[in-house]
Amino acid sequence: MMAKNCYQIIIKGIVQGIGFRPFIYTLAIELDLKGWVKNSGEGVVIEVELTTVELDIFITRIKAEKPLQSEIYSLEIKLSNWVGYQQFTIKNLDTIDNRRKTAIVLPDLSTCQECLEEIFNSQNRRYCYPFTNCTNCGPRYSIIKDLPYDRPFTTMSKFRMCKECEEEYYNPKNRRFHAQPNACQKCGPKLELWNKKGNILASFDEAIKKSCNLIIEGKILAVKGLGGFHLIADARHNEAIKILRQRKNRPHKPLAVMYPNLEKIKADCLVSDIEKNILLSVASPIVLLRKVSNLNNLNQKESFKNNPKIDNNYISEEVAPHNNYLGVMLPYTPLHHLLLKKLNFPIIATSGNQKNEPICIDEIEALDRLNCLADYFLIHNRPIFRAVDDSIVRVIDNQMMILRRGRGYAPLPIKLLDFPEEKPHKILALGGNLKNTIAIGFNQQIFTSQHIGDLDKPETIKAYKNTINNLSKIYEFQPDLIVCDAHPDYFSSQYAEELSKQKKPSIPVIQIQHHLAHIFATIAEHNLELPLLGIAWDGTGYGFDDTIWGGEFFYISDTEIKRIGSFLPFPLMGGSQAILQPKRIALALLNLVYNNFQNIPKNLSIIDSYSSSELKLFQTILDKKINTPLTSSVGRLFDGVASLLNIIDNITFEGQAAMNLEFLVSDFCPHKTYTFQWQHQENICNYIDWRSIIREIINDYLEKKSLSLIATKFHLTLVEIIKQISQTINTKNIVLSGGCFQNKFLLENTIQVLKQNHFNPYWSQKIPINDGGLSIGQIAFIIRNMR
Repeated sequence: MMAKNCYQIIIKGIVQGIGFRPFIYTLAIELDLKGWVKNSGEGVVIEVELTTVELDIFITRIKAEKPLQSEIYSLEIKLSNWVGYQQFTIKNLDTIDNRRKTAIVLPDLSTCQECLEEIFNSQNRRYCYPFTNCTNCGPRYSIIKDLPYDRPFTTMSKFRMCKECEEEYYNPKNRRFHAQPNACQKCGPKLELWNKKGNILASFDEAIKKSCNLIIEGKILAVKGLGGFHLIADARHNEAIKILRQRKNRPHKPLAVMYPNLEKIKADCLVSDIEKNILLSVASPIVLLRKVSNLNNLNQKESFKNNPKIDNNYISEEVAPHNNYLGVMLPYTPLHHLLLKKLNFPIIATSGNQKNEPICIDEIEALDRLNCLADYFLIHNRPIFRAVDDSIVRVIDNQMMILRRGRGYAPLPIKLLDFPEEKPHKILALGGNLKNTIAIGFNQQIFTSQHIGDLDKPETIKAYKNTINNLSKIYEFQPDLIVCDAHPDYFSSQYAEELSKQKKPSIPVIQIQHHLAHIFATIAEHNLELPLLGIAWDGTGYGFDDTIWGGEFFYISDTEIKRIGSFLPFPLMGGSQAILQPKRIALALLNLVYNNFQNIPKNLSIIDSYSSSELKLFQTILDKKINTPLTSSVGRLFDGVASLLNIIDNITFEGQAAMNLEFLVSDFCPHKTYTFQWQHQENICNYIDWRSIIREIINDYLEKKSLSLIATKFHLTLVEIIKQISQTINTKNIVLSGGCFQNKFLLENTIQVLKQNHFNPYWSQKIPINDGGLSIGQIAFIIRNMR
């Protein structure tokens, strides 16, 4: 008979909050093993007494049969002292765990099919209970206060389980065996409908019924969900959406729509198999889908003659005006499912916040901050520990690309295979100022926060600081290095210096150039080998020469980083005013092309829109370089071209002009390009001269060629620029990064052309390609340069 030993097995990875301990327990009982399993700060720890043969079988089956949502990053086995266990148990937190906290915090998970069947089964005790969950679904990241993931360390600690829930919790054959947020009508969170004064109008089922009636009437509801509040309204109701836009000061930016089911989405949007799988996934993000024939606008307009406020067959054009895409999602909590089941039509589900503020997570806070936005409040008393916005994704080249990393994905880490063990730096990255995220790097991983937002309001800055503190607390993280953007005026950069000085001695701070952080985020995600060509196109990034960059080409090897190309700089007339008024950019482009406004061809609408005195003033501003900072930004070039074509006046949200230009492109237009000048020379930054592009666009416009043709040629010209520059570099790996590559037509055509010319294009997919990925790129840049 083989001798038995006591072994301790430490499993790290995505192993908390998904029934991993119950799985280990059930497997151990089946194999007649003795010992215990528990959560720890590192992951899951098992102590078990068995033979080496039994150990091999146990480990093999753990790897083969682990829960669907789990992922094992490492599995360490070591001998332990013999105890002589008599049974196998799930161990409670009765001792202090001194291990360093490295466990993976699981994102919030959408409602599973078994829980859905229960809430719609009138014979089940959880019938219509809006907070039903199990080990396979429900809140995780939004309710976790600390590691390990056990009920006492979550916001569910205030709810004591009733007898029935406790029996489920301790029954190894039950789906809710050690499900930490387990609850029911008797013992769990309660649902209430409030008016604007906070008076209770209804509770539980009646609250849902009345809420649905109010939505049908055209009212706007603030609904407390999983990671914060939504503002909800009937997506078919023109007047309700117009009122919501007015109240939220959001005249044009698209609104997200939640549909009752996939079939109703397919009535409005084209849905590929990949997009369908993403919609139905446990992450359940917002997915950008192509509208079907502009939502059959002709039929829609005809039907509105009978009732201009609402049409039962189509969502309102006010949802995403002049936009070819719709941001859609499916219900992902029992509360959403109960509402949508009764309504059976799509609803607006936009973030519950004032413009540019973080989403509300507390009902008392919402009553204050959202009172001017919502007519009623559907709330519950399960505390949300941290705000987690809905994630936004789109499909590029048949692969998912995350544009906003929030619910369902944050805070899952990015693994760095080249994190140098001899330099165990604990790095805090503070990101940029727009679409901010923060990240912490240690133990060969980068843990990134959820989307925080733009750091331009006190409320968002408060949320930013809280996120840094929360993520640091969970992992008992004390940085020995802080990294930030190089822009001296960014709040994130200034806060880096403030954090540094809070410690004695002060923590070193390293500033990372904006576009290099973009590129290194993609390098980290794909673990790319050098050398490569890194391309970063966006709206704004502080350059080494103190100008605004945004159309950059870098050659990156193990020994050097060279800026080999950029777009010919042009002035932003009025500085930041030009970003909101792209006519100023268009005028600056014209001035550089024609040397003077007087030389510009006649009958150009942008020139005709100004008086001669106004043009004279603008000419003076440009000639004397009065508040005209230079930029090489492709994002601003998009703005200028959109204005020249008279398709945008003033900007009301970031990327609006570029989106309008993208929506004009057509796959059916001839694949022609405009001419540009670029000559490759070694050891200098070679500038792409775009002036002939603008001149030819003006010629096409004055010849009344279709805007679709002009927009398509402009996009394909940018693709051609990338191809030609790539052909001058002795590497096949090309990184495409920066917010301009959120443009589906631009990115997919660039990928296609590069592949056709035998290059290997890479772009961010798990990390936002926009500024939401900067924090990861900042850490990745440091790690790569430690090697």
